[in-house]
Amino acid sequence: MECEWKPDEQGLQQILQLLKESQSPDTSTQRSVQQRLEQLNQYPDFNNYLIFVLTKLKSEDEPTRSLSGLILKNNVKAHYQNFPSGVSDFIKSECLQNIGDSSPLIRATVGILITTIASKGELQNWPELLPKLCLLLDSEDYNTCEGAFGALQKICEDSAEILDSDMLDRPLNIMIPKFLQFFKHNSPKIRSHAIACVNQFIISRTQALMLHIDPFIENLFALATDEEPEVRKNVCRALVMLLEVRLDRLLPHMHNIVEYMLQRTQDQDENVALEACEFWLTLAEQPVCKEVLCGHLSQLTPVLVNGMKYSEIDIILLKGDIEEDEAIPDNEQDIRPRFHRSRTVAQQHEGDGIEEEEDDDDELDDDDDTISDWNLRKCSAAALDVLANVFRDDLLLHILPLLKELLFHPEWVVKESGILVLGAIAEGCMQGMIPYLPELIPHLVQCLSDKKALVRSITCWTLSRYAHWVVSQPPDTYLKPLMTELLKRILDSNKRVQEAACSAFATLEEEACTELVPYLAFILDTLVFAFSKYQHKNLLILYDAIGTLADSVGHHLNKPEYIQMLMPPLIQKWNQLKDEDKDLFPLLECLSSVATALQSGFLPYCEPVYQRCVNLVQKTLAQAMVSSQPDQYEAPDKDFMIVALDLLSGLAEGLGGTIEQLVARSNILTLMYQCMQDKMPEVRQSSFALLGDLTKACFQHVKPCIADFMPILGTNLNPELISVCNNATWAIGEISIQMGPEMQPYIAMVLHQLVEIINRPNTPKTLLENTGTTRWQSITIGRLGYVCPQEVAPMLQQFIRPWCTSLRNIRDNEEKDSAFRGICTMISVNPGGVVQVRSSSTMILHGFKNQVGEENWSRFSDQFPMPLKERLATFYGV
Repeated sequence: MECEWKPDEQGLQQILQLLKESQSPDTSTQRSVQQRLEQLNQYPDFNNYLIFVLTKLKSEDEPTRSLSGLILKNNVKAHYQNFPSGVSDFIKSECLQNIGDSSPLIRATVGILITTIASKGELQNWPELLPKLCLLLDSEDYNTCEGAFGALQKICEDSAEILDSDMLDRPLNIMIPKFLQFFKHNSPKIRSHAIACVNQFIISRTQALMLHIDPFIENLFALATDEEPEVRKNVCRALVMLLEVRLDRLLPHMHNIVEYMLQRTQDQDENVALEACEFWLTLAEQPVCKEVLCGHLSQLTPVLVNGMKYSEIDIILLKGDIEEDEAIPDNEQDIRPRFHRSRTVAQQHEGDGIEEEEDDDDELDDDDDTISDWNLRKCSAAALDVLANVFRDDLLLHILPLLKELLFHPEWVVKESGILVLGAIAEGCMQGMIPYLPELIPHLVQCLSDKKALVRSITCWTLSRYAHWVVSQPPDTYLKPLMTELLKRILDSNKRVQEAACSAFATLEEEACTELVPYLAFILDTLVFAFSKYQHKNLLILYDAIGTLADSVGHHLNKPEYIQMLMPPLIQKWNQLKDEDKDLFPLLECLSSVATALQSGFLPYCEPVYQRCVNLVQKTLAQAMVSSQPDQYEAPDKDFMIVALDLLSGLAEGLGGTIEQLVARSNILTLMYQCMQDKMPEVRQSSFALLGDLTKACFQHVKPCIADFMPILGTNLNPELISVCNNATWAIGEISIQMGPEMQPYIAMVLHQLVEIINRPNTPKTLLENTGTTRWQSITIGRLGYVCPQEVAPMLQQFIRPWCTSLRNIRDNEEKDSAFRGICTMISVNPGGVVQVRSSSTMILHGFKNQVGEENWSRFSDQFPMPLKERLATFYGV
């Protein structure tokens, strides 16, 4: 037995001094403490001192001892593999001896330390840990039992997977029955730990728990009305998870569970109410929802509606009493990182009747995002939203009587919640709401000038949820008054209202599209004025509103007076921002939309914009090269490159052939060659979009690179990454049209993959999505067949059926046109190969003829060479 380690007195004093200093609020002191701690890490027994202060030095105050333990925890995280075994053994034994310290703070710190050591792969190398902690649960001493349970709860949270694996000889078979015994313990804290431990194993359907699922559920019911909020919260959390994984076991008790959750959703303790409220969100996703809840709607609706009011604490946190804050600069921490959506071909061609999966921007989180992100108000609103989608207009029976009272209530908090309710049900109950909208919309437009900022901001959001209906009515009735008021709100003196108005206006723009053209001058006036007024965070939303406007009105924006208003402020921002400023993302996205809309109107600005984009790509690639060497600089943010590639696509699409000189004078094709091989899918996705756009705009510069590009395109036809795959496919199709018969050597690189993708088995559920995902492959196969019929025709019977299916529901456009011509050409080359599919070919051709109509068909078939005409007539009777 080695003798016990003892600290050196002088060393101990030095470390205590450090711990005291590190509690100082002064940042320079903090920094020097950090450096000294790093130096002390060179000494192997430094960590012995830290555990000694935590567990043995009872003369010190608790915060200092706890801090010592937390510094040790960070060392374990960073350097545990380098601890000498004597040190790690000393730490482990001290932890186990002191898990029952009389101070809750010290017990918790020791528990954190234990779980950190355990999650460093030490559950295997510390075999006595779990048996020892389970043994300590039976201790007569409350502190020991509570400390051991606290540690076990943390281990279950951090190491759930390994606990349920063969690596440890399945300790859960013993632990879970053990935890269940403690559900009836007389201490609320212990009951709470016990449920929390078991809860870690519900979602993963851990077998040790599934074997005891009935006693677990019985025990939960027994604790349903526990006096301790933490216990009730854990019971609710368990039931919500069981709803997802063991609905079969809850169904017999469902009536009682729903009654119970109704009570808990109104719990005095907001944390309990929030957990219970999640139940309705989860239940709405289950097919049994309708049947289970239809009898309870009249009770549930008022409970959810009531939960949608701001609590007093919300209002304080939201500074709801400060009405004017536009002059106060933003706190930089409040600005969320935003994610750039890489360009997909589908967005550029939205006229073809198939929607790509879009992010819903009008989710319920557009109001209070500065409060702790998720709270009872948001959860209640989200639950009402999903239930409205399940019950549709049946929900209105219960909502309408409440709404009347709320919307005209004298207290602003109540009125505000009514406006939120109206927005939450918009999607699910739209049909049933229509008769009331002629009255409600003008009322809401009036609420936009309410004296409370929080009422104005929620009204913006709710109106945006009804934008679709507003736009379907004659413009003077609702659209014009709504737009006029929303534009005033964009210039509100309250930042939250500015933000809500800008987001709502972007939604209105998407719905209204060219309906906005008559008001363009008026709209631009407002948006440009907002530039000079907005603080940092809202500027980013303003870029989005301007970009969406450009997408919505397109070439109508290309008038000298509009360009004169819009471009100077955008270019001024563009010049202010440095290359490493992330605010470039939304600005570049915005300019990309503007360039595509303005077309030739963007010419005066295109050269500096083009140059800078090429530089951003070049810089990012260079930084990525450097950072890939070991121990070098940190990796660059590739979003800079992605957004720059997308803006170049916008320029190519907007300017067409006039971009030719810019391309000639730059090394963009060399850079694209690198981007097309980047390991990040979004970079490849954007570079293929740009390749397609440059192919259309100035193929003479792309052509010399085709031999290098085609093999890369071929390797990116992987349907797992559907956006990358679609963009690559689209680019191949554009290239084939430009190459004509010279495409022949490349057909073999791509054709098999394309045919394979359109032949992937369709499950009925995704049929609709699949017609969307394979249409580019079908169009490109058709285009390849048009330029190289001899090479593609032999495969005709392998793709003709899925080809027809995937193009059937697409509106006619030049793409479908060229693809169809390709099929006709191939049929003429290989009539024999089509005999088996002759009936379906006849069907296709007749179907197509009927679809386009007699007159279009004759225009179309007149362009066929004579032999093809004759053959189609003889074989297929068209």
